[in-house]
Amino acid sequence: MSGPLEGIRVLDLTSVVMGPYCTLMLADMGADVIKIESPSGDTTRYLGPSKNRGMGSLFLHLNRNKRSVALDLKSKDGLETMIALVKDADVLVHTMRPKTMERLGLSYEHLRKVNSQLIYCGMYGFSKEGPYGDKPAYDDIIQAASGIVSAQGKVSGSPQYLATVLADKTAGLVGLSSILAALLYRQQKGGGQEIEVPMFETMVSYNMIEHMYGETFIPAKGSTYYSRVTSPYRKPYKTKDGYIGVMIYNDKQWKSFFEVSGHQELAADERFVDMEVRTQNIDFVYSMIEEIIAEKTTETWLSLLVNADIPCTNINTPDDLFKDPHLNDINFFRTVNHPTEGEIRDMKFPVTFSETPVELNRYAPNLGEHNEELLKGLQLREKDGK
Repeated sequence: MSGPLEGIRVLDLTSVVMGPYCTLMLADMGADVIKIESPSGDTTRYLGPSKNRGMGSLFLHLNRNKRSVALDLKSKDGLETMIALVKDADVLVHTMRPKTMERLGLSYEHLRKVNSQLIYCGMYGFSKEGPYGDKPAYDDIIQAASGIVSAQGKVSGSPQYLATVLADKTAGLVGLSSILAALLYRQQKGGGQEIEVPMFETMVSYNMIEHMYGETFIPAKGSTYYSRVTSPYRKPYKTKDGYIGVMIYNDKQWKSFFEVSGHQELAADERFVDMEVRTQNIDFVYSMIEEIIAEKTTETWLSLLVNADIPCTNINTPDDLFKDPHLNDINFFRTVNHPTEGEIRDMKFPVTFSETPVELNRYAPNLGEHNEELLKGLQLREKDGK
């Protein structure tokens, strides 16, 4: 393996998206990630189109650079093998509810006796310390519970999920950063530790950065919703022949917009005077943009706004991204030949490291593909008394 995490071994007891996304980042950055699956495999293996059963599109993207071991953790042999793997691990990540891990004999209290240096990260719906601790959860549930669905409803007119598994992937990234922090602490001070990444609390924290708003103060100075992002006029704007994304933010950009749009008279309107006042009148401000943008074509606006250094973009569909000139220039989408799935399209890791480049070292594994490779080694060490 190569990358900044080369030499770190991770046991991945995760499924669906949240945990696998976290461990994908670790694997891409060079960690040796061993994906521990049940005999039936991660459910994500069966999501999306596939050439062969158990190798669905989502699984292929979430599990590159990992090795797969299939174990029945409810059996004596499976559990003993798992414990043996823990002895050599730096990190264990799981997405099972705490009571399940306790019942299996795989809680942190159990495993710290096996490996005192282990970073043990549990990722699940709700903190085990609260009354929701043992409730099941998925992305939709957490989007709804954390206020995101309600906030989106302010724009759409009724509660609405975002069209991406936002909670899963955000919690995955928080899990990643927490694991890296714990590894740094271990390097500096020594010793493993337990990390809890609850989706609910993570997404409440994420959502309420802006939507604490007026309730930040005691007594409150307004509602909880951040008015700019919940305005029904905050949207892609219709041009004469399509749509465009525009974000006019600071005072300099507004001055430039009035000039290039031919509406200099609005510069004297007190509702545009500065950011504080614009936010107080956000529906009016955004409705005026909507009217002005409708006056010209998409190509005209892109030319005018780019020259004025105002952030703007055409509206891409997922299909459009495959033809995006910037992404093509940096070879973001790559074609690889998977050993069993043939030619597939994949994405490069988005971050670059000058000294420890990230590479594609392994393709997403078939279920149990590395059982012999990894478990035979365990048996040899036990036989040799190591």
